Amino acid sequence: METLQKKLSAEKIKGKVIFPGNSDYEEVRKIWNGMIDKKPAAFVQVTSNDDVVSAIKIARENNLEISIRGAGHNIGGSSLTNGGIVIDFSQMKKVSIDEGNLLARVEPGATLGDFDSAVQKYGLATPTGINSTTGIAGLTLGGGFGWLTRKYGMTVDNLNSVDLVTLEGKKIKANNNENADLFWAIRGGGGNFGVITNFEFNLHKLGKEVIAGLVVYPFEHSKEILKSYMEFTKSAPEELTVWMLIRHAPPLPFLPKEVHGKKVVVLATMYSGNSPEGEKLTKKLTEFGKPYGVHIGAMPYVQWQQAFDPLLAPGARNYWKSHNFEQLTPNLLDVVISFGDILPGPQSEIFIAHIAGAPNKVPAEKMAYCARETRYILNVHARWDNPKEDNQFINWSRELFKATKPFASKGAYVNFMTEEEGNRVSDAYGNNYKRLVEIKRKYDPENLLHLNQNIKP
Repeated sequence: METLQKKLSAEKIKGKVIFPGNSDYEEVRKIWNGMIDKKPAAFVQVTSNDDVVSAIKIARENNLEISIRGAGHNIGGSSLTNGGIVIDFSQMKKVSIDEGNLLARVEPGATLGDFDSAVQKYGLATPTGINSTTGIAGLTLGGGFGWLTRKYGMTVDNLNSVDLVTLEGKKIKANNNENADLFWAIRGGGGNFGVITNFEFNLHKLGKEVIAGLVVYPFEHSKEILKSYMEFTKSAPEELTVWMLIRHAPPLPFLPKEVHGKKVVVLATMYSGNSPEGEKLTKKLTEFGKPYGVHIGAMPYVQWQQAFDPLLAPGARNYWKSHNFEQLTPNLLDVVISFGDILPGPQSEIFIAHIAGAPNKVPAEKMAYCARETRYILNVHARWDNPKEDNQFINWSRELFKATKPFASKGAYVNFMTEEEGNRVSDAYGNNYKRLVEIKRKYDPENLLHLNQNIKP
């Protein structure tokens, strides 16, 4: 350890380097998923491209495993390594806006909250996720979707360019004109090919307010609610997004106290267009049955982007499984309801995200992310606190994943993959996988960047 400290010091890294035994080491090694308990040899909290070059150099010279940490939100915990070096971007969170050209340059430590607050000063946005503590880097590199996806595409569809440090220590740019093969690969292929130090996104004029909120129905009426949801989303305009959740009701102020803790079906919605039309459409969601409660109206987009943060706070134990679907069917929904009936705990949930629209208009071969026939994404989200209950929650997730597999379409959303099971990674990329392997072989032939949804050279 002393030798590693001397070598890192000799590199004159401008950022802070944290080792085991330092007073802040235990706090720094905590990440979002409380199941992850790894102990790196060092955190290099980089502040520049030069720091990244130095960290890669030391790791290579000492045969140490490398992990890349943006916001530490990855479900599988790949942002940490046991005994290796973490290139930690927590000090690089700057978001710069070019309002005239509708562009944002974003450092990889930025969270969605950092991004949204910066771009919304100008009434601008780009599709991201739904939890403000999620990192922009990991979300983007795996695809990325959220409330604006139906209208404006996946997060990665709005990526214009990246700055990157190769494993040889070269600082390069990748876009459609420079290193185009690399740009093709990182758009969905994750951090398999180099260390990205800046992202440039295209922005859209959204305004600062949207119509958004929740409709909460009794779980006892889930069959008719989900059937109505299935039919409604088939023809909903792209400005409107509606997601369905089955979970225990949190203590929301607009719900009667006797509903708190009960199993419910929640319709979460956002409309990004004309307010009168949005009010008309979202009102239809309240007519699927008799709701326990409704809370929908105009609100700041930034506020809606943070609405689910209390349910996704860091520190709990999390295990996810996911499928893509081209369509919902009554039989699929029956399976979902049957597992909703046996939710393993009050924090766990099943959600179906409707993303049909702009993502389906992009050719599958345009970039590594290829699941362009996907119109719905199912996430099985087990969440709990007691390590003694691990098997119970993990088994519930796996059984639901298995039971819904016959209805699933091709591919997988890699950001929702807790771990590699079988050929899930290669399946996620379909016909694009062969080309990804070739590009991986070009930029990382030794597979030094393997703590990810790994593409083996």
